[in-house]
Amino acid sequence: MWIENEIFHEDMEAVTQANYIPWEKLSNKTIFITGATGLIGFNLISALAYASLYKEIPVKIIALVRDEDQAKERFHEILSTGAPLKFMVGDLEHIPPVHEHIDYIVHGGSPTASRYFAEHPVETIMMNLKGATHLLELARENRSEGFLFLSSMEVYGGIHCREKVDEKHASFVDTMIPRNSYPEVKRMVESLCACYADEYGVPAKSIRLTQTFGAGIRKSENRVFAQFARSAMRHENIVMFTKGGTEHSYLYTADAVSAILTVLLKGRIGEAYNAANEQAYCSIKEMAETVANLDVIKEKYNEPVSVVIDESKNNGKLYPPELYMNLDTKKIQQLGWKATKNLKDMFTRMILAAE
Repeated sequence: MWIENEIFHEDMEAVTQANYIPWEKLSNKTIFITGATGLIGFNLISALAYASLYKEIPVKIIALVRDEDQAKERFHEILSTGAPLKFMVGDLEHIPPVHEHIDYIVHGGSPTASRYFAEHPVETIMMNLKGATHLLELARENRSEGFLFLSSMEVYGGIHCREKVDEKHASFVDTMIPRNSYPEVKRMVESLCACYADEYGVPAKSIRLTQTFGAGIRKSENRVFAQFARSAMRHENIVMFTKGGTEHSYLYTADAVSAILTVLLKGRIGEAYNAANEQAYCSIKEMAETVANLDVIKEKYNEPVSVVIDESKNNGKLYPPELYMNLDTKKIQQLGWKATKNLKDMFTRMILAAE
């Protein structure tokens, strides 16, 4: 999937036309990106390649990947256009020497599966810490112009009441729960970024992303939004194993890319920024109902699908208690950024892009 896909083409055009992004700062620069083959990394690299090829913004992209053959397959359409993209084979624990000047670093590499966090909490922490330290040192040695860490809304911990959550909101993560290795190490890396900025002058910043989805989702994606969409596309009931009371906001992939570039190029050094579409704040059940009633589904099957709640498999251990994460985005909006796609648009575009 790339610009021959109408939805994805529109996304790339929208990102590169965003007038609040100072694209001129990227002209003739080299950007090093980790987490390149993930959803956000793929969309970010695609936007940078599009800007270089079609908007006359010369930029070099170096992507850290674990498997070069898989990366070539993931990006084969982009590579076939002659985009300025090259791969460096390694992982967060084994980043090879970089023998050219790096102007910007976007660090998005990390394990993302909850099962991995629970089964490999030590590796989750050590891998993330080692990788972030190496990359911050790389930025320090290169006197890079910008460093951005892709953090998560999970750094705020579990919030049990409905309230706005801004960047100064108090957070609590129970360090005695192994699965919390992920949010805890995200907090650690954010602190490292602030410390490198303060002590060494590294222009490091963090962006706290909410759950993000849209065009470019892999067919193997198994998070709840993908499961709901897959059921609807097959005209099957959307089955929920809880009442779906947990609430938080979402973000479209192209909006996440524009947010990343905005904070990288305009954000204040040593600070963190929330990124979410506040208008997409809803419960899991409300999200399921949105998917069930999408126009694209009703047009295909002449009727919506049903949302069914089956709590027979919920023994109180498999699924967490109801939580709320209503991110406040005033801070990033002050940089000029704004979300453009609501929840209905996110799902419709994800489905159409996949067809």
